[in-house]
Amino acid sequence: MTSLEATGASEAMVVAAVAPLHAEPKVSSTQISQHLAGASLIVLEDLGDWLRVRGADGYEGWMHRGYVARLRPPNSRPTGTRPARVSLGAIVRDRLGTKRELPLGAALAPDDVVESGEVATAEELASRFPTAPDAIARTAERYFVGASYLWGGVTPWGADCSGFVQAIYALHGVTLPRDAWQQAMEGADVGRDARQLAPADLLFFSDRPDKHVTHVGMALGDGRMAHVALGRGGFAVERLDDTDDAFVRSLLERFLFAKRMLTA
Repeated sequence: MTSLEATGASEAMVVAAVAPLHAEPKVSSTQISQHLAGASLIVLEDLGDWLRVRGADGYEGWMHRGYVARLRPPNSRPTGTRPARVSLGAIVRDRLGTKRELPLGAALAPDDVVESGEVATAEELASRFPTAPDAIARTAERYFVGASYLWGGVTPWGADCSGFVQAIYALHGVTLPRDAWQQAMEGADVGRDARQLAPADLLFFSDRPDKHVTHVGMALGDGRMAHVALGRGGFAVERLDDTDDAFVRSLLERFLFAKRMLTA
């Protein structure tokens, strides 16, 4: 095992459309998150075929070498800057003529040619996805429709609750922690009335006796919430005043508190 952190960790860039992040350095271990094409990762340990990496959100895990290109010394774009072009759901062709589909949020390579679908430049991203609560809520309602529930997923191809929230905020230039319990430690407390929240507020829930946060959703305004839930099989928009719905009643029983990520 080679530890790289003490001597100045190298970087790796994701070259696959979606690269799974594992809990352990073996393919049969749990997927704990994903990184998308163009993501820059810090390499903390090198086990040959497996790399322990850290993403921009501070989350660490193991990724197979086949998903990345190693960069030594670090030469990727500065942290916090947007890639030149981002997929909003596009099929591209690379310089060798190979076609591939890129999920929402993945970066295009400089020589990728768009075959179909939609992309946005860095300038267009800033204008189309401003850091404003109403805009964030509109994105949440639109871009994950039809997404299935997938533990560790962060794209409309499959996501979990916190991956969905993190991905939506990332499109608007806001980096949130990866897991729901970590997201619950951010922002300002906005109370415990789940039906009276502003767009883009985050609602936190627990199904554990110790009240440890296990689920997150995003307020859309008008008493509605978007989330990706195993109980719904994936993406859903709930009306939190619909107490005739047994699933909604169960959600409200497990509701803990809400937080506002964007504060003046």
